[in-house]
Amino acid sequence: METFEYPDFIARFYDIIYHNVRDGVDNRFFLDQASSVKGKVLEIGAGTGRLFTEALKKGVDIYAVDISKSMVAVLKSKIPAKDHCRVMTANVVDMAWDFKFDLIIAPFRMFSHLTEVEEQLKFLQNVHRHLTGRGKFIFDVFVPDPSLLVNGIKDMTDFDAEYEPGKNVKRILNSRPDLINQVLNVSMKLVWDEDNGTIEKEWEFRMRYFFRYELEHLISLSPLRLKVTYGDYQMNPLNAGSKDFIMVCTRR
Repeated sequence: METFEYPDFIARFYDIIYHNVRDGVDNRFFLDQASSVKGKVLEIGAGTGRLFTEALKKGVDIYAVDISKSMVAVLKSKIPAKDHCRVMTANVVDMAWDFKFDLIIAPFRMFSHLTEVEEQLKFLQNVHRHLTGRGKFIFDVFVPDPSLLVNGIKDMTDFDAEYEPGKNVKRILNSRPDLINQVLNVSMKLVWDEDNGTIEKEWEFRMRYFFRYELEHLISLSPLRLKVTYGDYQMNPLNAGSKDFIMVCTRR
């Protein structure tokens, strides 16, 4: 797996941006799934805890793993010290817990950060090792938009708001598609106000995109079994207008 460390400036503003652009999209689905489980739950790629902290407040026996030290530091700052043992900083391909889970979730396109087939399969095998016999694994990735695969994104501002009174933060996105390797080369620029002026910083990373039958074939090559694929977070079937693949898997 590629080193995937969120810069401190991304971790700093992550909550204000993603509570705005993702809450109301996927959080209710994943929180309902987590709340319906009586045993242990694991969130893979928990980031700053947008979902994890809410599940913990609801009394879910939930644990978290993320590869980014900066994101985990923010997450731990939001929960009691007694719960820090629930959070692991590790590569999800070879993470190792001392117990298994009745539900493992990898929300918000975490799987897209695994750009090579070998690591995708190792990850699915590791998920299988951490599931109980009745366990379930749910992950989501975006449905590729053909126009974006051809044209990419150029200087799109998708967030611009106050992060504290009198101070704004703005996010500007660019993406350059690599069709041969099925990768989007993404740059994320943040521009924000400080007392001493305006700060501008940029971060570049890669995201893999997947097609339906490719996902099905990957799962079939793993020890997991695909139970159902939803086309949205209301659990409707895939259709021509679907924006996300929500893959629900069990052990074989």
